[in-house]
Amino acid sequence: MNEYLTLKTTNCKNCYKCIRHCPVKSIRFDNNQAHIITEDCVLCGNCFVICPQNAKEIRNDMGRAEALLREAKEVYASVAPSFAANYGLPFSSLEKALKELGFAGAEETALGATIVKREYDELVSRGSQDVIISSCCHSVNQLIQKYYPAVLPSLAHIISPMQAHCMDIKRRRPEAKTVFIGPCVSKKAEAETFAGFTDCALTFEELSLWFETRKVSLTPEPEEANNNTLARLFPLSGGILRTMKKANRDYAYLSVDGMENCIRAVEDVAKGNLSKCFIEMSACPGSCVGGPVMNRGGQKDKTSSGFLPDGRRYYPVRDYIAVSSRAGSEDFPVESCSAEKLSKPMPSLMPRKIHLGESAILEALRKMGKTRPEHELNCGTCGYNTCRDKAIAVLEGKANLFMCLPYLIEKAKSFSDDIIKNTPNGIIVLNEDMEVQEINTAACRLLNITASHILGDQVVRILDPGPFLEAVEQKKNTYNKLTYLADYEKYVDETVIFDTNYHIIICIMRDVTEETNRKKTKEDFNRKTMEITDKIIEKQMRAVQEIASLLGESTAETKIALTKLKESLNDD
Repeated sequence: MNEYLTLKTTNCKNCYKCIRHCPVKSIRFDNNQAHIITEDCVLCGNCFVICPQNAKEIRNDMGRAEALLREAKEVYASVAPSFAANYGLPFSSLEKALKELGFAGAEETALGATIVKREYDELVSRGSQDVIISSCCHSVNQLIQKYYPAVLPSLAHIISPMQAHCMDIKRRRPEAKTVFIGPCVSKKAEAETFAGFTDCALTFEELSLWFETRKVSLTPEPEEANNNTLARLFPLSGGILRTMKKANRDYAYLSVDGMENCIRAVEDVAKGNLSKCFIEMSACPGSCVGGPVMNRGGQKDKTSSGFLPDGRRYYPVRDYIAVSSRAGSEDFPVESCSAEKLSKPMPSLMPRKIHLGESAILEALRKMGKTRPEHELNCGTCGYNTCRDKAIAVLEGKANLFMCLPYLIEKAKSFSDDIIKNTPNGIIVLNEDMEVQEINTAACRLLNITASHILGDQVVRILDPGPFLEAVEQKKNTYNKLTYLADYEKYVDETVIFDTNYHIIICIMRDVTEETNRKKTKEDFNRKTMEITDKIIEKQMRAVQEIASLLGESTAETKIALTKLKESLNDD
């Protein structure tokens, strides 16, 4: 299967928002990135719309369309009726701009909607099918084919308006190629899955970019009077039903939009809770006007909830149709087709699933720290509705254990608690009011106190608050300052840090009493040794001086005696 939605890995930021909003959980979280599982995806576009980092992108087929224009004899555009909400201009303006791009012509997909709604009327009038689910929305079809194959007999196996219109264009112009333009990503898949109808499918966003690239301007043009407008209601919620005759009174007629509502309705059909009814289903809230690729001048229209099926999209379509004054003109003049030509196969596409035993699920829960039922918070932070769903996703390779925020917080808290509890350094945490918020075992042992006696109390009861007040007032941290705690006769290397983000003061004290005392003892020994050495040197110097003095006197006396002896000998 081709990838119509892809991931921009540099933008994905571990928020799990796409998983939370994916109705079928077709996203695998791997290597800190959210990857779309193509074979499981129903292409509703939820992940594309709600991603806060624009990490999802739709495959751009503008190059394919340009290639068709170069290679084909003539190319016709089939434009979804939601164009009125997207561009706010009459169809003639859009048709003129498309011809400037090189299209031979452009028509409204509503022509195909007329063909489809006639077939729906025929299906209802026969009354042979208990529950009939409309098949215009490819995402709804994919939902049933992949996840609820038991409901396939209730799905109308009728081609979509896009397919019907492109088929009609090719009936009238056998050599023509067709390009569908609308607000939907799943139409790209439908065009490629069912060959022979649509040669290329573009989104309004791609078309706006194409206009911008080719510098084609959209200018208001006068719209020709056209009473055949009822099929233009198809992109609105309940629009299909409003076009149908609903002649069979045995049926109830329901309209369901939004993927979550569609899932609930399909489940009710599967359980047999609904019978004898025609259900119009659309994956997008508000139907096609709430499509994921509606835009205004190339800008994707987002709200906090994703799709925007409000008056800004509904009323332009309604006003363009102006049905109220033209109720007698329901259909475009199109040629009827046989039921065989309008039918399409929709087999089961259910992904192969591995049966997971209860013991494996419980083991996965245990690894997530969910050893008891009360541990299963089902907070949805990881993107899954329940912890059990998350455990199953882990076993299926879609998720990992570390996506559980409560588990990570508990693990981090336990890890940090273990570090603080077992570190040999004393740690005290204060608030800005100088009240003790935390104190570890090492600090209690150092100060000879118990935690219960000081927690919540003023630090002045156990320590001089001066360094802490200085840290707050001057916003200056002190590191490894040797401090003597006189009350405890202890020396500590004291670090005081003021965290301005959390408004707390952290004091870390390393007991250096023993090594400081040892150092002081060594210093005293060295000092005394030097004093003794100085005394010995001084004494030796005195002895030398005395010896020198005595030697000097003796030498002088000897000199005198010898001189006298010499004089006496000379006299003789």
